Formats: sequence, structure tokens, C-alpha cells
Amino acid sequence: MFEATGPLARESAPVRIAVAFHSGYGHTARQAEAVADGAGEMGGTTVELVAVDRLDDSLWSILDAADAIVFGAPTYMGSPSAAFKIFVERTSAVLKDDLRWKNKIAAGFTNSSSMSGDKLNTLVDLVVFAVQHGMIWVGLAGSGGWSSTGGSVEDLNRLGSWLGATAQSDSDVGPEVAPPATDLRTAAELGRRVAAVTRVYRRGADLEPAAAELASAG
Repeated sequence: MFEATGPLARESAPVRIAVAFHSGYGHTARQAEAVADGAGEMGGTTVELVAVDRLDDSLWSILDAADAIVFGAPTYMGSPSAAFKIFVERTSAVLKDDLRWKNKIAAGFTNSSSMSGDKLNTLVDLVVFAVQHGMIWVGLAGSGGWSSTGGSVEDLNRLGSWLGATAQSDSDVGPEVAPPATDLRTAAELGRRVAAVTRVYRRGADLEPAAAELASAG
């Protein structure tokens, strides 16, 4: 029986995506689930949801094994939640200087009760965190929604964010109501894009040693 090895084995193995998030009231957890659902729709992909307020060996093992990590946090007072910041600061001690996450694909999402809520600042924090670990950031692609008289609140990416997926949840309703379906669809689209980009990137990374060997042999 033929057994794939090297790049062929990696090509046949599922792309592993981790969605690492904190949710204070459950709304951002809904967004995280939508990201995971979108990524899981792509063939050859496995997805794990992991809450970063549990700083144990299982968390680090899942994140180390992932090909891509999508980070998510609610926006409180214009920045990520305190629990997510504790996780970020802990990575400095846990990962030390070995850049274990170097060249992993990264992406992010956030939610707040206001339409803006300075969510962009949270996404920028997530980008800086990711690139400090040598990760490669992926955002949304396509047109922003709800940007003309013909637009609608139901449009994909209605809040017009490309750095990551954003959502808005009314503060007086629970996660069974908010974020609205349109924001969850946007989160799912981010998950699909991360899965697609990760698949292409990993294929190229796996083939690079073989290409170098062929070049040297020629």
C-alpha cells in the first residue's frame, strides 16, 4: 500500500485552524462560532474553538499545532478585553524568543455594542500581536456593504472593515439575539478566506524544499 510522506503527506492532511477568543457575555463567542463554521465549510479543514481565558497546556498545544490562528476579542473602551490582553502578555513568557508561531496564518475579529466603538483599534492591536510572533495576517476581501442608497443593513461586511471581521451587538440583548445574522455571515466569510489562504500557503511552503532540491540538482 502506498503511504504518502513528506510534502505529499502534508498535502493530504487537513489544514488545522484554531479560533482563539475571549467573550465576556457570549456575543463574541457567537462570532467565533461563525468564523469556525465558515472555515469548516472548506474541504480538508479541521477547526478548533478555544477560549483563551483558560491558560493551560491544552491551549498552547492546540495553538502550536494549528496552521492558522484566528484571534477574537470584544472591544471594551476601544481595545481588547482584559482577559484577552492577559493571554497576549502570557504568550511572551510561554513562547519566549523561539517564534514558534512564525509563518502561521493569522486573522482577527471583534464585537462591540456600538456601530463603531473604536473596533479598528482592537483589530490593530491583534495585528501587532500577530506580527510580533512572525505571523502572516489575512483580512477580508471584497466590497464593503451598506455604503450606498441601494445598500442594506443585511449586506455582507455592513460595518466596512477589511482588517478583520467586526460585529455589533445591542447591549440590552443576549447572544441568542446578537450579533445579527449579517455580522455572523461576515465572520463566516473571514473563516472561509483564512481556510483558503492557509491551504494555498501551506501547499507552497511544503513544495519549497523540493523545488530548492531540484534547482540545486539542475
